Amino acid sequence: MGVEELGTDAEGNAKTAVKPGKKESIFHRLYVGTGAFDVVGKRKRWYFFFSALVLVCLASMVFRGFNIGIEFEGGTQIQMPATGTHGVITEDQAKASFEKALGRPAAETQKVGTGKASTIQIRTDTLDAADVAKVKQGLFQDLGPIGSNNQPSVQAISDSAVSASWGGEISQKALLALGVFLVAVVIFLGIYFDLRMAAAALVSLLHDILVTAGVYSLVGFEVTPATVIGLLTILGFSLYDTVVVFDKVRENTRGLLGLTRRTYGEAANLALNQTLMRSFNTAFIALLPILGLLIVGYILLGSGTLQDLALVQLTGTLVGVLSSVALATPLLVDFKMRDPKYKQQAERVQQRRVSQERKAAGGEDFDASDDDALAKELRKEKAYAAAASVPARIQKQRPSGKPAGKRKR
Repeated sequence: MGVEELGTDAEGNAKTAVKPGKKESIFHRLYVGTGAFDVVGKRKRWYFFFSALVLVCLASMVFRGFNIGIEFEGGTQIQMPATGTHGVITEDQAKASFEKALGRPAAETQKVGTGKASTIQIRTDTLDAADVAKVKQGLFQDLGPIGSNNQPSVQAISDSAVSASWGGEISQKALLALGVFLVAVVIFLGIYFDLRMAAAALVSLLHDILVTAGVYSLVGFEVTPATVIGLLTILGFSLYDTVVVFDKVRENTRGLLGLTRRTYGEAANLALNQTLMRSFNTAFIALLPILGLLIVGYILLGSGTLQDLALVQLTGTLVGVLSSVALATPLLVDFKMRDPKYKQQAERVQQRRVSQERKAAGGEDFDASDDDALAKELRKEKAYAAAASVPARIQKQRPSGKPAGKRKR
């Protein structure tokens, strides 16, 4: 009687058939990780999706540009309490008063903080001393901000000049750190795994950077030094998730060239399914503090810096987990299949399957050699998986000299 192949479970054992009329739920398939999601086999669809996403982001960055913060362009920032003689001062009131004083709108107006400690910040291009005095006087007459003495005072309105050189210096250092990080990633993965895995991980990281930057361009989020810093923090998460998947791929494909049970793409897809639930759980746990940072930092405290950090991390985390699952591993499979050795192994797998299908169609039973060959490959797969996951033990040697045993008194 022949052996029917229905895939393998998370431990590499043969998967049993599902009873007729019983259908596994998507959550069950995610949990058991038996290779039910054919991500690698449908990689052309994913390539089309990621390519379209990157093109849209690049087009937005070229034609729409970014909403650059005052730290990069330079300018003047005017700050005052959000409480005036007529009650709470709104952003629209501050914006209207500024435009009334100078005849042109402010670049940005935002409220920071909550309660009595909240303030209104007005950012605009660089103003001279006369224009600053005119704006302060206009804000005082229209809104009457209340100072520390609980009385309306023009001294409650402060101003500060922001130089563009500071933001430029932050950007230069961030780009330098990004370059060093990418080089270190390639060297580490090239040594720990191989160059093909390093190339696939590098493409995935570049994709995460482009898409995150493109989302900022599309939505119009303000780009500040905090955004640049937050962009660097998401790269570690994306790389971690990719390394976890690649480590399982390496475990599943150890000794694959000598086997004919599955191709490299099928083994990589099985590894992807086995780590899929872990990737989702890791992303979900990582998003909880980010959402907390966004809610507490922005909605409750009204801090622009915390908002920028939370937004870039939220966007980058979602993009990173998607690319590590649906982009990095399919790219690795394509890179590996360029090797003639893996092409020949895939041909041997196909030949064995065609032979089995021909015998099954002709009503022939599998002979003993077929069963023995498949059982032998199953044992090999388990042995390779065990060797990849369990460190080798070195047996202690007895000291040379007297043999072991009870010592005579």
